[in-house]
Amino acid sequence: MIADRDALRQRLDRATGHLETPIAVVDLAAFDDNAAQLERRTGGKPMRVASKSVRCRQLLERVLARPAWRGVLAYTLTEAIWLVRTGVTNDALVAYPTVDRAAIGELTKDPALAGAIALMVDHPAHLDLIDQVTPPAGRHDIRLCLDLDASWRPGPLHLGVRRSPVHSAGQAAALARRLVERPGFRLVGMMSYEAQIAGVGDAPPRQALRGRAIRLMQARSHAELGKRRADAVAAVRQQADLEFVNGGGTGSVARTGADPSVTEVTAGSGLYGPALFDAYRDWRPTPAAFFALSVVRRPAPRIATVLGGGWIASGPAESSRLPQPYLPAGLRYRTEEGAGEVQTPLVGAVAGTLRPGDRVWFRHAKAGELCEHVNEVHLIDGGTAAPAPTYRGEGYAFLG
Repeated sequence: MIADRDALRQRLDRATGHLETPIAVVDLAAFDDNAAQLERRTGGKPMRVASKSVRCRQLLERVLARPAWRGVLAYTLTEAIWLVRTGVTNDALVAYPTVDRAAIGELTKDPALAGAIALMVDHPAHLDLIDQVTPPAGRHDIRLCLDLDASWRPGPLHLGVRRSPVHSAGQAAALARRLVERPGFRLVGMMSYEAQIAGVGDAPPRQALRGRAIRLMQARSHAELGKRRADAVAAVRQQADLEFVNGGGTGSVARTGADPSVTEVTAGSGLYGPALFDAYRDWRPTPAAFFALSVVRRPAPRIATVLGGGWIASGPAESSRLPQPYLPAGLRYRTEEGAGEVQTPLVGAVAGTLRPGDRVWFRHAKAGELCEHVNEVHLIDGGTAAPAPTYRGEGYAFLG
């Protein structure tokens, strides 16, 4: 394993030796292998790529060129419009409800956009806002997707994220009825994201008891959701002719793909294989995305300090959100300092072998957030590196 990582380090250093740090790279061989592994785990169901986890048009186009991948799960309406207009996809599902009046205005005035994009809703108020921007008589029908809450609620507990207020089959049927009765809209899909299964690692390092508890929770949650989602889908299908039922994420691809009520599975993070997925037992993607920082000083024999490094992932403020020093193997943070904005001291025996100008390769804790720190990622193909602009590099503000 160490030998493999040494070989990877040498390959990355050779391919990018002419570039100044900080730099971000994606190893295309690992990226493609991860895509193939995800495809095999869905049981043959089509896949929708989560653009939030990629944030690079060239890599979105690469995965969408594979036969198993169809459509994009976009995260804002402005992003969906941009991806459709730039030719990345003609099938975009917006993962969260939108209140962006300017983007809604664009959508309602362009029949091509209206036919390519579906908006997420969980309350009739979302439709009211669209009607305020452009009344039904002045637009083509807007495609809608009903968001079914997938959290598990045993007794007074709530396990999972708080997304939609629509939790039961009865609530889904009632909302679907109101949606189909509204002129100017068409209900075409349902979505349910099981965050407590897909987004929680079931093998946290050095926490065996917690891991067993997580696995038990996930097994029971999966069983409960399977029945409730099937009931909800059946109830909504009595109101509308659904084109798709979307579910899952990288951490639940196999389980979600086996659910007969789901017609397509979403994944994105697994393409890059970020560090958080080291805490998953069932499948761990091959690390494909990295960033490099340069050693700038040696304050002590077993300390090597790199410039920058505070590329912290979103979520709870804990050590799992820190980027992972990966190459060379054996480096770790000083607990007193962690990952710094301007400099990051790294310790370990291997630190004594590093000199100013040497590189340390990191893995970000999450996938697409790496691209918010750089204008381009360098795509490693064999021994060469070719730049590809990130969303940021193309001037697209991810949450704009």
